[in-house]
Amino acid sequence: MAHHFPVRVYYEDTDLAGVVYYANYLRFIERARTEWAREAGIDQGRLRAEQDIVFAVCRLEADYLSPARFDDVLDVRTIVEAMAGARIVLMQEIVRGELMLFAARVTLVAMDGQGRPRRIPAPLLALGP
Repeated sequence: MAHHFPVRVYYEDTDLAGVVYYANYLRFIERARTEWAREAGIDQGRLRAEQDIVFAVCRLEADYLSPARFDDVLDVRTIVEAMAGARIVLMQEIVRGELMLFAARVTLVAMDGQGRPRRIPAPLLALGP
């Protein structure tokens, strides 16, 4: 099941050509991942404080398919593809209407504050595919 997160493109998100600067797509999908976790009941601050678990991107494959422009309203879709051990693989897409603008496969790893891998907590695993 896809999680949806709306984003409006502001002037500050665009480059000299008037299109969304490529790095801002990564910011949009980061926000969407945070909201996906929050809406799933995962309090990342509490997870860190109580279990010393944080998440980091360890791999990202991105395709820029069509430009977004100032004042566009976009939908960032987040779909869980796989979850096991310390890894979560998400597919994230940014669309405007029915037109896909950006697609990324993001691999996250759960780790402790020292950077050592940690198992994904059972409540989060339950959200998997």
